[in-house]
Amino acid sequence: MDEKEAKAFIEQMQQEGLLTEEMRPVWQMIMPDRLKRMYDVLNERTRYITIITEAVDDPHNQAAVLRSAEAFGLQDVYVVTGSAPFQPNPFVTRNADKWLTVQQKKDIQTAIHQLKESGYQVFASYLGEGTIPLQAIDVSRPTALLFGNEHRGVSDDAIRLADGTFMIPMHGFVQSFNISVAAALTLYDVTERARQYAKEAYYLPFAEKKALYEQWMWQTLQPRLRRMLEIRLQKS
Repeated sequence: MDEKEAKAFIEQMQQEGLLTEEMRPVWQMIMPDRLKRMYDVLNERTRYITIITEAVDDPHNQAAVLRSAEAFGLQDVYVVTGSAPFQPNPFVTRNADKWLTVQQKKDIQTAIHQLKESGYQVFASYLGEGTIPLQAIDVSRPTALLFGNEHRGVSDDAIRLADGTFMIPMHGFVQSFNISVAAALTLYDVTERARQYAKEAYYLPFAEKKALYEQWMWQTLQPRLRRMLEIRLQKS
C-alpha cells in the first residue's frame, strides 16, 4: 500500500466510523497495511455460526479446533472443559486464539441453555440413531455445532439438550474422524451454506465490528506501547 492508498484507506475508515478521533493515538501506531488486513478479516467475521467443544482434553485438538474456527471466520468458540484444563497448544494455534472470543462455560447444560436463549439452534456431532447427515443441517437459523470428547464423544446431557445430531458421511472402513478434522470439515460445509443463505445477516453488525476492531488494534501493539497509550488515554 503506497502513501496515497494508505491515506485513502484511513479516510474511508474514518468515514465508516471504525477509526475514531478518540482512538487516534492507537491506530496511528499501526501500519496502514496492518489496519487493512484486520479490516478485511473483520468484514468476513460471523457469529451466525459458532462451535462448542465438550471435554476435548488433548491440547493439540483444542488448538486445532480454534485454528479451524478462526480460519473459517467464526468469532466465538464455547468451551466446556473435561478431565484436562483448556490449554491449547500454542505451536498449533499459531496465535489463532488471539483473534477469537473464547468463552469457557462451567458445564454443557449452561453452554447450551445460554446459546438457545441467544437464538441459536444446537446440533451435536453424533453417530447414533436418528442422526442426520451434515449437509442436512438447516442453516436458516444461527447454529452452534457441538463436538465432544476424543474417545467418548458428546455426553448424554448434550444429546438430550441439543436440537438435533449430525454425522459426516464416510465411505471407508473407519467410523469416525479425529475431532479436529471433523470440526474443519463441518465448518467448511456449514459456513459456505449459511453465508449464501443468510446474506448480510451472516456478518457482524456495525457496533460489534467497531468493538472488535478496536480490541484487535489494542492487542496488535507491543505490550510496552499498549501500557503507555492506556496511561495516556486515561489522562486525556
